[in-house]
Amino acid sequence: MSEVVKEILKQYPDAGHDSLIPILQQVQDKIGYLSEESVIEVGKHLNMPASKIFGVATFYNQFRFTQPGKYHIQICRGTACHVLGSATVLEELEKLLKIKSGQTSRDKMFSMEVVACIGACGLAPVISINGEFHAKVTTESLKNIIENYRNREA
Repeated sequence: MSEVVKEILKQYPDAGHDSLIPILQQVQDKIGYLSEESVIEVGKHLNMPASKIFGVATFYNQFRFTQPGKYHIQICRGTACHVLGSATVLEELEKLLKIKSGQTSRDKMFSMEVVACIGACGLAPVISINGEFHAKVTTESLKNIIENYRNREA
């Protein structure tokens, strides 16, 4: 068992099924996603089948089941961003990274997630990369943003 998951489960010694969501949230906060191994361990701890945990977790779009890239990109699709061109930004990002929302690039550098609203409507269209906001994104500025992150790794 992962030491991280073990430490989280120690915080819930007599946990019932009502502790499932908080435990899964903590696991994801610590390791970035819900691995198959972590779901199985949580299931053993709560005396629940892993299939039931996956069933519950897949209901909520906050949970990820693949390891995020080093740079996790959130594309806002809220109303302001939509009106100001986030669909075009999303299409361009898919082309640049050759991945769809919810996927991670082959080199594990970038992962992408479409979110309902980042809450930065005045910056629309906006993306967030590891919590760093990029405002008024265009297809041209997006290329530069991605290239800058790639250059950090060179």
